[in-house]
Amino acid sequence: FILLYGALRGIALTLSLPARVRDFRATRRKKKAASVFQDAVRLLFEGRFGHALKKAAEAHAAGEAPGLAALIAARAAQRMREAGKQEAWLDRATQDDARTEVARLMLEAEMHLDARRFDDAVAVLSRLQQLAGRHIAALRLELRAQQGAGHWHEVLRIARQLEKRDALAFEAFREVTLKAHCANVALQAGDLGLLLAYLREVPAREMGPRLAREAAELLIAQGSHEAARRLVEDQLAREWDSDLVICFGHTEGDVGGRIAKAEGWLAAHPRDAALLVVLGRLCILQQLWGKAQSYLDAALSIEDSCDTRLVLAGLAERLGRQDEANRHYRAAAQLSVAR
Repeated sequence: FILLYGALRGIALTLSLPARVRDFRATRRKKKAASVFQDAVRLLFEGRFGHALKKAAEAHAAGEAPGLAALIAARAAQRMREAGKQEAWLDRATQDDARTEVARLMLEAEMHLDARRFDDAVAVLSRLQQLAGRHIAALRLELRAQQGAGHWHEVLRIARQLEKRDALAFEAFREVTLKAHCANVALQAGDLGLLLAYLREVPAREMGPRLAREAAELLIAQGSHEAARRLVEDQLAREWDSDLVICFGHTEGDVGGRIAKAEGWLAAHPRDAALLVVLGRLCILQQLWGKAQSYLDAALSIEDSCDTRLVLAGLAERLGRQDEANRHYRAAAQLSVAR
């Protein structure tokens, strides 16, 4: 029995030897392919794109995650600025593995952004939305694409979504929305009605001093001084800004009311040189020479600026003090040269 069992066992092992050899070789090839794929990923992150492309092609040929290997090869080719290989590998990615469709679209969108082909990136991200919805990474890419394409209403919509999901810091959100609003305001500059309607729709938290200043300057240029003044006053009530105070001084009408408003601000900001200069100019318009002189002297004691010197020179000329006016003019010229 023992001899018979040994003989049968030997025959079975002999007959199964080719299959076992095949399995061993397949396992070895699989391990080698996995190692090659890992090398491709490592080389890509190391920035050795030529080697990464070669290893990814080897992994793809060996059948090791062919879809992902094709994506790695496409990224490496893109970094090497080989557009033909990049497109070819992108096409192979979804042909070999349909599960990589979303990843391929994300990579393709990033490639379009890197090439500054913003409209193409928007189109790709639109297809991605139909497949996978609007996840945060895709929204971030779309924000960049819409900014590059100049679609500012879309930029505002996406930025608000990201900020609502805590995926965009408030500082970055404010910078993005500021740029978008400034661009939209500039587009409405030729139509006062459209400009006013747009400004009414801007949320208070998105206004900011810079946007208020640019919008007020456009309103002043179109002669809408009252609307400009209200806009500036509302913004200054939310957030103080010296440059915006200067814009307030450029509005026209109701000088007495503007002096009263500025003097009210002075109580809270007594050392704001820009505010003191604005008050000096307004007092000159009202021929309040003494108050104008005191406000301008106070501004000069805080900050010696070219603007303050010029206003003081103009006041001295009005009062017939030419020597004093010349002194201020010379000081203004020296400050201008130093700047």
